[in-house]
Amino acid sequence: MEFIRDIAPVELSACESADSFLQSAMWGRFKARFGWEARAFSVDWNQGGAKPLLTLSRRIAPLLSMTYIPWGPELPADFPNDQNLYAAATAELARALRPFLRSVFIRFDPPWFDSNGGMSLPLTGKFRRAGADIQPPDTVLVDLTPPLVDILSTMKPKCRYNIGLAQKHDVAVCEQESNIKVFYRLLEETALRDGIAVHSIEYYRALFEESLGENSQAVPTQLRLYTARHENDDIAAIMALFRGKQATYLYGASSNIKRNLMAPYALQWKAMQDAKTFGCTVYDLFGIPPDESPGHPMAGLYRFKTGFGGSIIHRPGSWDYPYKPVFHALFKIAETLRKKIMQRKR
Repeated sequence: MEFIRDIAPVELSACESADSFLQSAMWGRFKARFGWEARAFSVDWNQGGAKPLLTLSRRIAPLLSMTYIPWGPELPADFPNDQNLYAAATAELARALRPFLRSVFIRFDPPWFDSNGGMSLPLTGKFRRAGADIQPPDTVLVDLTPPLVDILSTMKPKCRYNIGLAQKHDVAVCEQESNIKVFYRLLEETALRDGIAVHSIEYYRALFEESLGENSQAVPTQLRLYTARHENDDIAAIMALFRGKQATYLYGASSNIKRNLMAPYALQWKAMQDAKTFGCTVYDLFGIPPDESPGHPMAGLYRFKTGFGGSIIHRPGSWDYPYKPVFHALFKIAETLRKKIMQRKR
């Protein structure tokens, strides 16, 4: 069974109509500012017609590069709802892209998931599991279509209590892009406390700049920066991206002081309310551990995000289609080793 009628390079602007921000022209422009080569293709599917595709390529060694497709491919709405067919179509896409690329392998982060909460099927055949996931495969999706009072009622009691606690103690939440320095200071404090790596402040500034360029495009897009303040102290901040029907919590940070005021809960609730007003129907909390195991180093993150209710979903994660198997195997060994070193540091 053939899935693709034709594939051709197109201008990056073709991705302005993409469903996901990770497949958007905005994301391509943003990543191009940090060493990635962003290219767009038009994929004419036999079932459903043409869809844009964003690819990101970068060098991994002298004369060697990789290509990455974040949350792609986006398949047409009337493509058969069958994960086996999704996987077969992705394999055919990898083969069709090879003449256009100079890469050792191509990495996919497929966007599909089991809507009933089950595990997504892995990619089989020539695909190989990546040494590390780039996008979080497991997450919580909060449905924003009900009235606010109903959204609040589906949250766990402790979460609702913490939202009310922040309000009771007059934690003020404001939305203001100019607070980028405050956000970054809190982010550095969080990184030091939790042992995580962060980008430079220029990275987050660039994301704001590119998101502003998307406002007049096919899909309305806004990047919001929310800061929680108590008396004279900035105690927490988050970035959330609203794009079309999807809102995504991207980054969060908090101070070491006044953690008992539960500011992160107030921030998320404010972002959800604003996302609903914007027209979003889903709020993606963007990443949790795969299960609620108390021994997981990020078990606290699982409890925090699942407290907001919503559906827990599992995507397949990152999978590689090797064009040059030997070089890919060497890269995977190095990537896996790096992942283990980072985990030990945490």
